[in-house]
Amino acid sequence: MNLLSSLRYLVALDEHRHFARAAQACHITQPALSNALRALEEEFAVVIVRRGRTFIGFTPEGEQVLESARRMLHEHKVLAQSLSSTADRPTGRILIGAVPTAVPIAARFAAMLQARHVDVMPVVLSLSSTELEQRLESLSIDLALGYTERMNLRDVQLTAYPQYNEHYFLLRKAAKPDAVELQIGAPMPWKDAAALPLCLLTPEMHNRTIVDASFAAAGCKPRAIIETNSILTMALSVVAGQVCSVMPGALVAAVRGYRELEALPLVAPQVLTPISFMTHATVRPSRAMEAALVLAQDGAWLRHAATHTGLLTSI
Repeated sequence: MNLLSSLRYLVALDEHRHFARAAQACHITQPALSNALRALEEEFAVVIVRRGRTFIGFTPEGEQVLESARRMLHEHKVLAQSLSSTADRPTGRILIGAVPTAVPIAARFAAMLQARHVDVMPVVLSLSSTELEQRLESLSIDLALGYTERMNLRDVQLTAYPQYNEHYFLLRKAAKPDAVELQIGAPMPWKDAAALPLCLLTPEMHNRTIVDASFAAAGCKPRAIIETNSILTMALSVVAGQVCSVMPGALVAAVRGYRELEALPLVAPQVLTPISFMTHATVRPSRAMEAALVLAQDGAWLRHAATHTGLLTSI
């Protein structure tokens, strides 16, 4: 039995909650995955997986094995990157998860990290806040870019590296397209935005919770006529249709090339939501992770992030 491979299969089963999908993700057959899991059970002399016609879950002993598997695989990655890196040249993959509204900033961060360290390979994943927290807890991502206010919702120790504050804008078609790019218009009260036909994120998205609370603080309720969990859909619905949208500055900056649009800062109230990189506080960072954390605290990077997320007047 290859212990590390079997542990990877166990973690994959936890992530996919389905034997066939876990096997497919590991590029093996389902019987091979099942045989490896049974070999693990024989190795530790416990039942790990609750089996029925489909995957049911893990036994209490299985949960202990799963927790150790995550940490062993993480330590293996840390060791492999340490052995393949030099003092000034880190090597290896780093998995960066980001909530959808922060993906443009995560993309900028990944590009800057890779330019600085050519042997580091960032992998950027768009995840909901809940998925982000689950995968950070299970060590299946290294770095999470999300809402700082949610970091204490789960029973796991996290370290936060503050990045920027989300500012919010009303995105709409401009009365007269600009010659070059999207323009930043005069501020608009949330109450006035509530009267417009809006495309908003679906209710389970944390950003929608923030937006609804902001409208409520202004004493009004938004008129959503389109809902989506896709950031691209939000932007294109404004470009192609007759709706407006509420977007944070990071997304407005990402669609700056649409000269037929304008973005109006939303005020009364002015809402600023802290966004941070978050890491698991109780595991050793890999060499790629160490390089990422240095960049995450670099003054030039933080100024760059602020430029593309704040009031956007200096882009």
